[in-house]
Amino acid sequence: MPPVFAHGALRLYLLALLEAGPKHGYELIKALGDRFGGTYSPSAGTIYPRLGKLEEEGLVATETEGRRTKYFITDAGRAELDGRRAELADVENTISASVRRLADNLREDIRTNMRGLRADLAATAEAARSSASSATFRSHTGGYTPESQRILKEAELMVQSFRDDIRVELRQHGASHPLTPVALETVRAVLDQARISIRNSLRN
Repeated sequence: MPPVFAHGALRLYLLALLEAGPKHGYELIKALGDRFGGTYSPSAGTIYPRLGKLEEEGLVATETEGRRTKYFITDAGRAELDGRRAELADVENTISASVRRLADNLREDIRTNMRGLRADLAATAEAARSSASSATFRSHTGGYTPESQRILKEAELMVQSFRDDIRVELRQHGASHPLTPVALETVRAVLDQARISIRNSLRN
């Protein structure tokens, strides 16, 4: 995958984030992750060396708060930003393009994984049909046997458990982070593909 930031672009963008207000390192990492809609999050090993370099150049100052360090943009840092506003606008455009590219890659990964899942489901369904070929799932009167009722109930409980677990995950995530459009698209794509796979398995 091509680099998310061109040479020097992340350095400039960090200054822009600090221009909005002082931040700890983890807050800068989170701000970048939010800007990319959750499709990219820089590592501490990417951010902190650049912050250290900006401090050496006098563009950023630091203040220690307990065990954490808060970063501030200096007058020299603001002056550099003012002289490079056009370049910063290009960085913003590049980020927007990167978000679209990363989202496309994510959707393609989902499609690839779901194709593999469909194949696995088909193989599992075929194995189940083969092993159950001699079993009778309906009685002579056309009703469900106790075994088929048990299987149906188990399937319904699995679906209900999955639904409940995902709702809890979404609410826990939403309590601390807003759900991004990319995350919503991912959930929709996965559920749509799962629905198709299950329907196909039931019809075979």
